[in-house]
Amino acid sequence: MQVAIAGLGLMGGSLGLALREQAGTHVTGFDLDPVEAAVALERGCVDRVADSLAEACVGAELVIVATPVSAIAGVVEAVVAATDASVTITDIGSTKGQVVAAVSAAGRGRFIGGHPICGSEAHGAAHARAELFTGATYFLTPSVESEPARLASLHALVTAIGARPVVIDAAAHDRIVALTSHFPHVLANVLAVQVADADVDGHSPLHSAGGSFRDMTRVAGANPAIWVDILLDNREAVLAAVEDAQARLGVVAEALRTSDNAFLEGWIGAAGEARRAALAQAHRAAPEDLHELMVSVSDRPGAISSIVQTLSAGGINMEEFALSHISPERGGELRIVIAGEATAERAVALLMATGCIATRDAISGGTHGGAE
Repeated sequence: MQVAIAGLGLMGGSLGLALREQAGTHVTGFDLDPVEAAVALERGCVDRVADSLAEACVGAELVIVATPVSAIAGVVEAVVAATDASVTITDIGSTKGQVVAAVSAAGRGRFIGGHPICGSEAHGAAHARAELFTGATYFLTPSVESEPARLASLHALVTAIGARPVVIDAAAHDRIVALTSHFPHVLANVLAVQVADADVDGHSPLHSAGGSFRDMTRVAGANPAIWVDILLDNREAVLAAVEDAQARLGVVAEALRTSDNAFLEGWIGAAGEARRAALAQAHRAAPEDLHELMVSVSDRPGAISSIVQTLSAGGINMEEFALSHISPERGGELRIVIAGEATAERAVALLMATGCIATRDAISGGTHGGAE
């Protein structure tokens, strides 16, 4: 299969690698930045680089638009004009409603919106990885005019690169990602700026921020050029999420004002259940099968690799892990998710035998996540 990719950053480059390595496609790429295009070619993201979008489309059976959100609609229309009716067109932008609505009548039958739920905070083809899509949800948002045979073909291609295709209405997609991706960025930015602007009797709270603050603000300040486009392109759904949160914060404020212990306890419990359900879904496991290890890590070279090697030597797989640094003196904590109670107990024993301080909690028990 002949595929053209317009936009060779992290996502376009990774998709090119995945298509070449896992789906056996021939990939031609194009990027307005010749340096980025050269990196993509060197990394093997594409078989060749074209000098123009029109040249990249020559001979393509499928054209994938992987540009920033603000440019997608214009590039899609340029592809429609440069190709005949046999060519299928898709994109991988994180908002879908406006893109799908902007496709001209000439292209509606052969355009199918797409959005893989994956990526990283890295940028550019230099960080492209073929396995980026493995196990990831990959939304496909056909319109009523999209031809079923094209959807079936794209569905099969998404499956071939290891992703899980989910066919959904574009408007529903935008409401989902507003809640699970776009709104969390808004919250992270609000919290980061709120704490930075605060002054408590001459003390800056930023100077004593703990792991919870760092966890909550991990995505704060993400590439403004990308995120302004995303937030404005999906502004109705994001605004609805913001206004809903304002109302919920009002309820919490009233509970604090009236010392409503019962509400606060139930509210925190419901949040814990939601988090456990999300973890279980992410790891394809029942919540009761997942266990969370907290391992103290000293601030010295090789401390983390020693922990990883100990678990690896014991044949124990880490389903998920995250490091929170406390201070140079106290080091940090490594949070590790392990599947299976017996395996988690064995992991603790192995780590304790090497001198590590390690504890285990069943994620379904809701006992993890203490105060700082």
